[in-house]
Amino acid sequence: MKAPISWLKDFVDIDLSISELAHLVTMAGMEVEEIRVIGLPMPETGSTSARVTGLAWDPNKIVAAAITEVMPHPNADRLTLCRLFDGQGERIVLTGAPNLFEYKGKGVLPVPLKVAYAKEGSVIYDGHQEGYVLTTLKRTKIRGVESDSMVCSEKELGISDEHESIMFLEPDVIPGTPLVDILGDAVLDLNLLPSYARCASMLGLAREIAAMTGKKLKLPTLPLTPQNGKAEFASIEITDPNLNPRFVLGLIRDIEIKPSPFKIQHRLKLAGMRPINNIVDATNYTMLEIGEPLHAFDYDVLKKRAGNKPVKIITRSAKDGETLITLDGVERKLDSGTILVCDEAGPLSIAGVMGGMESEVNENTRSVLLEGASWNMIHIRRTTRAQNLPSEASFRFTRGVHPAMAEKGVKRGLELMAAWAGGKIDPLLFDNYPLPPSAAEVEITPQDVKRSLGIDLSIEKIAEYLKQLEFSVKISGNTVKAIAPDHRLDIGEGTTGKADLVEEIARIYGYDNIPETRISDLLPIQRSNLRLVKEERTRDLLVSLGLQEVISYRWTTPEREGRRLPPGSEVDDKPYFRIANPLAYEKAFLRHSVLTSLLDTAERNSRRYPRLAFFEIGPVFLQSEDPSGLPDEQNRLAILLAGQRNLQGWQPADTGTMDFYDLKGILTSLLNGLNLDHAKFNAAKHPTFHPGKCAVITVEGQQIGVVGEIHPKVREAYDWGDTFKYPILAADLDMDLLIKLIPDLTKTADVPAFPAVVEDLALVLDETIPADRAVELIQQTGGKLLSSVRLFDVFRSEQLGAGKVSLAYRLTYQAMDRTLTDNEVSTLRNKIIKRLEYELGAKLRS
Repeated sequence: MKAPISWLKDFVDIDLSISELAHLVTMAGMEVEEIRVIGLPMPETGSTSARVTGLAWDPNKIVAAAITEVMPHPNADRLTLCRLFDGQGERIVLTGAPNLFEYKGKGVLPVPLKVAYAKEGSVIYDGHQEGYVLTTLKRTKIRGVESDSMVCSEKELGISDEHESIMFLEPDVIPGTPLVDILGDAVLDLNLLPSYARCASMLGLAREIAAMTGKKLKLPTLPLTPQNGKAEFASIEITDPNLNPRFVLGLIRDIEIKPSPFKIQHRLKLAGMRPINNIVDATNYTMLEIGEPLHAFDYDVLKKRAGNKPVKIITRSAKDGETLITLDGVERKLDSGTILVCDEAGPLSIAGVMGGMESEVNENTRSVLLEGASWNMIHIRRTTRAQNLPSEASFRFTRGVHPAMAEKGVKRGLELMAAWAGGKIDPLLFDNYPLPPSAAEVEITPQDVKRSLGIDLSIEKIAEYLKQLEFSVKISGNTVKAIAPDHRLDIGEGTTGKADLVEEIARIYGYDNIPETRISDLLPIQRSNLRLVKEERTRDLLVSLGLQEVISYRWTTPEREGRRLPPGSEVDDKPYFRIANPLAYEKAFLRHSVLTSLLDTAERNSRRYPRLAFFEIGPVFLQSEDPSGLPDEQNRLAILLAGQRNLQGWQPADTGTMDFYDLKGILTSLLNGLNLDHAKFNAAKHPTFHPGKCAVITVEGQQIGVVGEIHPKVREAYDWGDTFKYPILAADLDMDLLIKLIPDLTKTADVPAFPAVVEDLALVLDETIPADRAVELIQQTGGKLLSSVRLFDVFRSEQLGAGKVSLAYRLTYQAMDRTLTDNEVSTLRNKIIKRLEYELGAKLRS
């Protein structure tokens, strides 16, 4: 929101510098992102954290002047020579402004034109350059006529982007007056959070400044008429009070459409709005001044649409497929989530967003029906997003405008219209108010403030702060009972309301003034979140194993997820959950597979990097039997490897291609790190994975996931680029089950004090026997004296025979209470060999 300081001064006396005011407002929670200076001296460098732009006007060189005659240029039809008085003497100034052509060659003007005049040496903006480029006026000759000064457009002075026409000042301006004394200003550009909707107006912001500075707030005086009641010029039907809690109508007749006064146009431009005419400007001015968006209808058009019967205004939800041409000339297709303002003939405007073209105010309008209303903020937000139609009105309604503001807005708007356009205001308003909100009542004590802020404030001081913000307060003993004012919807009740009041007190007291103190409350009992601890442990282990975590969007499409299954396989026929208001079709459905998200990420990165090592932990969303209709969220862990084992560097490294065993090693290390020591990998089939290169992982007899190389047909469904020819390895694990299996406590043992005995056994086995089966039998037979078993060599040769393989294991024997003798080790070794021979047909390799 853009707030000219001169406008704020209508409601509160401000004696702070621009930088001090910007800091004060920012520290109260309303961040000033930019200060735009209009003619005033620029703030000192480093005096504010906000970005500072704009131009300071030299009071001796940029002044008001009076054009007394507009003469033709002797050598150019599109240029004129102006005779003007600048307070010191008469000058002849050359200009090409088209808004002076109507005065050319008519002699001395009966009423001089007051303009902004820049003398030689003035620093202004170049009106013919893109953007804002500074230039210094110098003496030159244009088409044979010498020129050393100029009359200025708004762009040249940094007021707006208007550069073709010069700016006319008000008729009573005295020539020679420094322009900065007439138009000098500064505009604060604020980034307002949704909870600060009450400050989205000059009055709202001035209220905060008055409270923080202790100055008196100068409230605008609303006219006594029109009175609230049931006027006869129209009626109102509200079909759903939850969507439209209040609707107020006022009427003004016999108006004259013309431009608004100069001061009003100037303020609207500084606030970022384009002046249109006195009626539309009155609605915009009221919105910016007190925060209530208004809309003006051509009353005669409505009477004609009603067949000269009494006008009936209806607020309702749109019908699917209904259309309306809005003020920007666009025909908009509406849906049932849009709230409309209609008459009995059809839609008139999109409620809280933008009016319709048919009933707009134009140069022929003579009577205006003025609307002020309150709307459901959620529906206005949805409509704004669905129609891609942000506006100043929707900016306020989507943050919450109190219904009480509707009547105030209509009265103020009618008062301005009568002042600028003449006309007669109907003595009554039509006010339909079916759902007035209850005012929040909150009790707070000095102890509450002390506990939250660490400062000691008396009960009287707390009441004073809240009164400054227009709360109704009553002191009872050691408690302040506060009732929220009728312009605020952000104050809750109970514990929430108490926190809201503490925040208000902190802002007025000043966050800068709150001392740094140690917390004096007791710390809450620390309760470990075991699920989160186990999940974070999993993340840490995977990162330590060289993988990078990916966090993907949860949305997808069935077509995109369908790529994880090869053609001809069984399709995923489980229904997808569709998002109610998606940004696009590609983001309309909740995913069924985390592995698909990881494949999408790998696809994008494969064109840049020769090595991919990713993992993601996240939910999938499946159909459930929950009567609420919410999906069943199941957490999955997906891992993906592809490319070189190590990137090439200045030191020798294994840059070979990663294969199934790299991924199996990572999974084994992960499971060991999670104290799941008895995981098994068994050959299996899965449509996403390559036949013969796929395994299921079981822990304690429960299947936790599947691992393998991605099926060639699935690989072809993704674009891996021309150079990325590596196999894609992946794993998809049930994270919920994995967390359930991870033990809550880990058993530890003392570091052995006695030496270990290490032996190597080379066994010849059938190729069909898994290496893990041999490890399992060795561990069972070795018992407690066998501390570790590790496979360190696999050997195949014709000498071993067809279908045979040599597996070499390193066995470590160790006792915690003694040094093992050769006899003990030999006995244990023989038992292990005999069992392997008996159960697996293994033979020692000689």
